Amino acid sequence: MREVMDELMQWWSAGETVGVGTVVGTWRSAPRQAGASMLVGPGGEAVGSVSGGCVEGAVYELAQEVVASGDPVLQRYGVSDDDAYAVGLTCGGILDVFVEKVSRETFPELGEVAADVAAGRPVAVVTVIEHPEPSWVGRRVVVHPEAEGDEDESILGSLGSGRADDAVRDDARGLLAQGRSAILTYGPDGERRGEGMRVFVAAHAPKPRMLVFGAIDFAAAVARVGSFLGYHVTVCDARPVFATKTRFPGADEVVVRWPHDYLQHEVDEGRVDGRTVIAVLTHDPKFDVPLLEVALRLPDVAYIGAMGSRRTHEDRLERLREAGLTDDELARMSSPIGLDLGARTPEETAVSIAAEIIALRWGGAGDRLAATDGPIHHHHPAHDNPLGL
Repeated sequence: MREVMDELMQWWSAGETVGVGTVVGTWRSAPRQAGASMLVGPGGEAVGSVSGGCVEGAVYELAQEVVASGDPVLQRYGVSDDDAYAVGLTCGGILDVFVEKVSRETFPELGEVAADVAAGRPVAVVTVIEHPEPSWVGRRVVVHPEAEGDEDESILGSLGSGRADDAVRDDARGLLAQGRSAILTYGPDGERRGEGMRVFVAAHAPKPRMLVFGAIDFAAAVARVGSFLGYHVTVCDARPVFATKTRFPGADEVVVRWPHDYLQHEVDEGRVDGRTVIAVLTHDPKFDVPLLEVALRLPDVAYIGAMGSRRTHEDRLERLREAGLTDDELARMSSPIGLDLGARTPEETAVSIAAEIIALRWGGAGDRLAATDGPIHHHHPAHDNPLGL
């Protein structure tokens, strides 16, 4: 919903009613990820997308019906002989779309959710999408990270049962920490064992971080592609004459500091997590060896890549072994950095680095799709949930 939040808030603030379709489940080659949303405004305006064009017409009509009736609907769209070119996905994917009526009356907490998203504060919206008791469908709670004081301050709304609220609150916080949206299944009253109630947890976490070390021309290109991919990009270098905002307009921030010192500071402050990617582009031992000593010993980051030739890589490995790093720790480093795309320019190299980050995130092999068989989208166990999102 993040990409349509501005338009939704304009209508919500004006007291209007909006039909909202949200992707909650995907299988096979579905074109959009869970959380993608489409709005149908009070004047019939269509904003956003749930499928890249395949089923928008059907969702548009369903949203109008839901606004008129007030009853939310969970609808599956996929390929069959009858609907492949009507309301199906010709790409071969399957989508579950939850369509609901949103207004100040049905979603009074939306203003607070939008404020949290805009400020980069983590927040999760948990919505009942299936239940044996129809009156439960569409109920929601808003969950924040655990509060230091009163527990009630970290949850807004109720599903109608304290047991259900407690169950979804704890699980939503786990997903929020991972920055991952998913469907969860419970018994009708929130029982851990059983089924009947399904909820969609839309986790709105701050942007993942990309830390780029080395204020060189390659870093400027990596910063631009990182920003394009949705990362909060920091460029860090110890040399103030090179580390300037003017040279790196694609970065969210430019820091003048010794790289290893800055990384350790960010770790100590809790600003490095399992979604953080680190690109070490200095290929200068006095900078990158102390930096990689810190990075490769971190318990959980998404990616650590280091630029340099094969010779530089071998020299770097020797220096890091002398510093006491183990083979398991060294194996976490992607060096030389990037996929083999034949890249030459800084921009092409940045694409190869981004491609490697994406491939590792989703379990891709980096091969040409035209030369491979089987599903386009790989299954990745790290992104498992009860419906295989």
